[in-house]
Amino acid sequence: MSNPEDLLEQYQTDLESSDFDAEKFGIDRRQFVFFSLAAAAASALGVRPALAESSRGTASGSLGAPQFLQQEAPLLLGNGEAPALQFQPYPGGTGALMEKLVRQRGAAAFDRGTYEPEPWTGAVPASDDDIAFLPAHQLSALIKSRRITSARLTDIYLTRLKRLNPTLLCAVTIMESPARAEAARADAELAAGHYRGPLHGLPYGVKDLFATKGVPTTWGAKDFENHIIDMDAEVVVRLRDAGAVLIAKLATGLFAQNDQWFRGRTNNPWNLSQGSSGSSAGPASATAAGCVAFAIGTETSGSIVSPAIRCGVSALRPTFGSVSRYGGMVLAWSQDRVGPIVRTSEDAAMVFNVIHGVDEKDPSTVTMPFQFNRSIDVRALRIGVDDKAPKELVDKLKELGMKPVTIGARPTVPGISGSGGLDVEDSAAFDSYVQIKAKEIGLDLNNLPPLPVRGSGDGRDNRAAAPANPMAPADWNPRFVNGRRIQGLEFLQTERRRYVLVTRWAEFLKDLDMYIGSPFADIGANAQTGHPSAVLPYKFGVPQPVGARGAAPTTPAPQLDPQPICGQIIGNLYNDDLILSVAHQFQIHDDTVRRHPTL
Repeated sequence: MSNPEDLLEQYQTDLESSDFDAEKFGIDRRQFVFFSLAAAAASALGVRPALAESSRGTASGSLGAPQFLQQEAPLLLGNGEAPALQFQPYPGGTGALMEKLVRQRGAAAFDRGTYEPEPWTGAVPASDDDIAFLPAHQLSALIKSRRITSARLTDIYLTRLKRLNPTLLCAVTIMESPARAEAARADAELAAGHYRGPLHGLPYGVKDLFATKGVPTTWGAKDFENHIIDMDAEVVVRLRDAGAVLIAKLATGLFAQNDQWFRGRTNNPWNLSQGSSGSSAGPASATAAGCVAFAIGTETSGSIVSPAIRCGVSALRPTFGSVSRYGGMVLAWSQDRVGPIVRTSEDAAMVFNVIHGVDEKDPSTVTMPFQFNRSIDVRALRIGVDDKAPKELVDKLKELGMKPVTIGARPTVPGISGSGGLDVEDSAAFDSYVQIKAKEIGLDLNNLPPLPVRGSGDGRDNRAAAPANPMAPADWNPRFVNGRRIQGLEFLQTERRRYVLVTRWAEFLKDLDMYIGSPFADIGANAQTGHPSAVLPYKFGVPQPVGARGAAPTTPAPQLDPQPICGQIIGNLYNDDLILSVAHQFQIHDDTVRRHPTL
């Protein structure tokens, strides 16, 4: 039976032949069949019967709808409301983790650590370009010592943004007036002796997934080009309270997918023939181009790591639950993460120290100790290395005393698809939008076309999508309907297998603090397990031509110019401070991080 009329006919036959208790329902069999068919028709035909609207609490035997049909409409949900189930990457659960931490370190473990930039020594660079490419922690030292003002620094970055954005398409909205006002306020506070900390006066950009009051938050989609959310995201609030100056909403690929958005493609400043990868396309491009002191990106599955590698910059994909997502666009409540994209690992530590920690508005968040150590002794750490790890990175760390532990294949669990339950989560997050778009383009959500066979199943954000509707507008993203095809049982079984995966990774890493794999190592797996990663440039050279997310290009790539080549250091859960400290040790003994493009 392929149409609603056939279904209703069969439903009526079944009802009339079923056992029926008139006393229980307060109506006779004939009325029961009538009202049940009305409700079924409403569901099958997508309408709500007027009879159910017109009668509430009617007596037995009346012509109104019986009580069992008198239900309120379901609560309408937008993109942000979290489900009751929360992902906890620690195998024993967050409660067990907190108890363990208190036993080991006491309640003081939950106090926020301190970070102080090292004082600036020497002359201030004379060139605005040279200032623009200074690491954020050095700019912080300049501001604190009043060797440069926030107003001047903001002007340098705004000038670069306005000049380079037509080429890079890294910014959606340049917030010139509010940025200048915030910079003036930062300078006035400093002159009055009110220093907010290391981020005081530093100009930054935030991925255009985060709400900023009075400024559009577009999610990379033409449909949301003028979308203004009347609030500030938690990460924006924390950075503002720390004195940072927001100068731009930076580009994201369409609904956090790749580097294509409604004005075009965000580009890699080192090689303009390439996109910057995504979906934190703008944060990586703007940071690499010296258009911001630092940027805030997000990752569901590769969206910090991939653009940072493509654009040759440093970054931190933190342990899941470390930073509040409140006020940010949701793709997956159990996978989305917020992290800094920066020039150096010390910059990442400086920013993360401000933004991490519990937020009651994001029930996934936890506070864990974070102590960046500039002088960490790598000899005291247990660092795994596999045979695909970048040789230059490994050799330098060996020179610094690392005693590598050979590791092999990482744990897997049969029956987990590349994206896990991600399709279900993002379909739920975008359900209200999908229903509106489906009506607009004539897509029957109850009769979806077959799903194409997936490719490699690497779990990255550019996963397979449903066949495009030829009537669909350019920014219609059919992947948000895929989760509607998955049965509840199938989804729950996937999540159970995911927990097995989490426990197997805990066993694999129980004797390690971190490990080094290939540059794109374990992105899909770590999206599901929640492990952190520090991205860092380790050499300067011509990059290997790649397609999206490290895959082989589908068409011949143009000749590429030399740029920083990046790898990853992947940490055990909550070892964000350790991996950044080790990355910092590498960077102070290597000059790759001091290279910048000429634009």
